[in-house]
Amino acid sequence: MAEIKAQAVKDLRQKTGLGMMDCKKALDATDGDVEKAIEHLRKKGMSAVEKRAGRDASEGLIEAYIHQGSRLGVMVEVNCETDFVARTDDFQAFAKDIAMHIAASQPFAVDRESVPADLIEREKSIFLEQAKNEGKPEHIAEKIVEGRLEKYFQENCLLEQPFVKNSDQTISELITELTAKIGEKISVRRFERFILGDDA
Repeated sequence: MAEIKAQAVKDLRQKTGLGMMDCKKALDATDGDVEKAIEHLRKKGMSAVEKRAGRDASEGLIEAYIHQGSRLGVMVEVNCETDFVARTDDFQAFAKDIAMHIAASQPFAVDRESVPADLIEREKSIFLEQAKNEGKPEHIAEKIVEGRLEKYFQENCLLEQPFVKNSDQTISELITELTAKIGEKISVRRFERFILGDDA
């Protein structure tokens, strides 16, 4: 049986709005294939999946946040399925929270899939060099690199960061919570941070 990765469980949760255990069981039954797991859940009649899987979240809004002093700003595109939901207080408050969170927590990618491969390789080589300099044997060094890379994603990818207003909850979990509340697929498509005088 294929080892089920935590990221696959997160992906399935985000696509379906179902709980961690339901997603884990579905992935166990389909050797970790997310799309097959969605089919498996639909065949079992999981209504949340029936409602949300495969829906196109192309409505929504672009939210801006300007930090006090006007030296830092954020623009973020947050999507939902209908214009009706985009106009609700819950969705608009969520978009504002996401923009403020990005300003405070400085992610540089929405999720780990958005991080360029060459950047991941660069970080891996740095982590490996650090581990070797610490005198770790090669087989231990590789595990250390995996652990540090995981931490790197959690610190720099928006969906994996702890929410600034509630550090017990990640942004991904916040999205799942809102999805369950309003009954529509919610996603953060892209964002940009602007720092006065910064050309990067």
